[in-house]
Amino acid sequence: MSQTAAAAPAAPAVARRPTTVLGAACGTHFVHDGFSDFIYVLLPVWAREFDLSYAQAGLLRSGYSAGMAVFQLPASLLAERWGEGRLLALATALTAVGFLLAGTAGGFGALLIALVLGGSASAAQHPLSSSLVSRAYEGGGHRMALGTYNFSGDLGKMAVPAAVALMAGWVGWRGATQSYALLALAAAAVIWLVLSPLDTEGRRARAENAAAGGQGWGIRDPAGFGALSLVHVIDNSTRTGFLTFLPFLLIGKGASVKVVGVALMLVFAGGAVGKLACGALAERLGVIRTVIITEIWTGCAVLALLALPLEAALVLLVPLGIALNGTSSVLYGTVADLVDTTRRARGYAAFYTVGVTASAAAPAVYGVLSDAAGVKVALAVVGVAVFLTLPLAGVLRSRLSSLAGR
Repeated sequence: MSQTAAAAPAAPAVARRPTTVLGAACGTHFVHDGFSDFIYVLLPVWAREFDLSYAQAGLLRSGYSAGMAVFQLPASLLAERWGEGRLLALATALTAVGFLLAGTAGGFGALLIALVLGGSASAAQHPLSSSLVSRAYEGGGHRMALGTYNFSGDLGKMAVPAAVALMAGWVGWRGATQSYALLALAAAAVIWLVLSPLDTEGRRARAENAAAGGQGWGIRDPAGFGALSLVHVIDNSTRTGFLTFLPFLLIGKGASVKVVGVALMLVFAGGAVGKLACGALAERLGVIRTVIITEIWTGCAVLALLALPLEAALVLLVPLGIALNGTSSVLYGTVADLVDTTRRARGYAAFYTVGVTASAAAPAVYGVLSDAAGVKVALAVVGVAVFLTLPLAGVLRSRLSSLAGR
């Protein structure tokens, strides 16, 4: 064995159990994305019950996303001390507590506070799970593994909003919300049992890397990371703005709350397919070509949706969802190309923070625009804004090429 190989920091022991890590991360993602996206189903219900404006409805979604944005980086740093598995379990339990409280809310203020609490706790999920999965598959296949991880989140987005919409018709939105929160508490216990034994091994690997000279944020190409993050900002803000006001658009076309739940299920079903398909497409066509295809597809589909009657709009939602959510698989996998292995939690936290910050701002901004000019105008702006990613894709292309040539 060469001296260089002997001096290299040992790979994290979790890499010996990639399927265990991937399975636990997928389950965690399902639970958290279910929480995040059944909010869209309940926004019209809350607006009616609490007599909310579009801006207030958007602020409820923004509050949840703002909590996620603020605590992404602290969660990644805290995980270096407490362990990623333990923190994921604790975060899942606290997210459930936030939604248990939401189920008791008597007005806008209490509901907003509960959602901010839930979002703050859920902040840990994306950076820590993504870090665990990318590190477990460091030897190869990390892009497909992350695509599978992202696919599990879309299963949660597809199944949970539809289930909550159906349950709300039987037991009311409060009972539906609290029932899912209780299931999440049970999931938190399982996450603890499966992932917490790996925490000691992860800390040992980070200590060995620090002794070998690893430090800082581990970003290999700041310009490339910046371009990727800006694409993520636009992608997240337009997606969240679209999903927040899609239910209102469909209700304006004659849809009921149950139909809205089905419509969101269709979007997320397409998204689930897109997460896997776009990850595989990026392996064949490359990151940049895939991003360009999915963003053009998204922008055109959103604009077309505005003019269609309800039945035709529902048909368009699956192909729209493929592109709308599929881009993120390509972006998440590219983070691993731009950040050193042992700093992945920090790199993903920085990446998710800028994206979730955009998600937090978008519903409130588009809510104000909807109050002023109508939901259709706001969604038209969403469709046009998607095309801003195209020049950034060119910048990212040059930076990735430069990095590959080093």
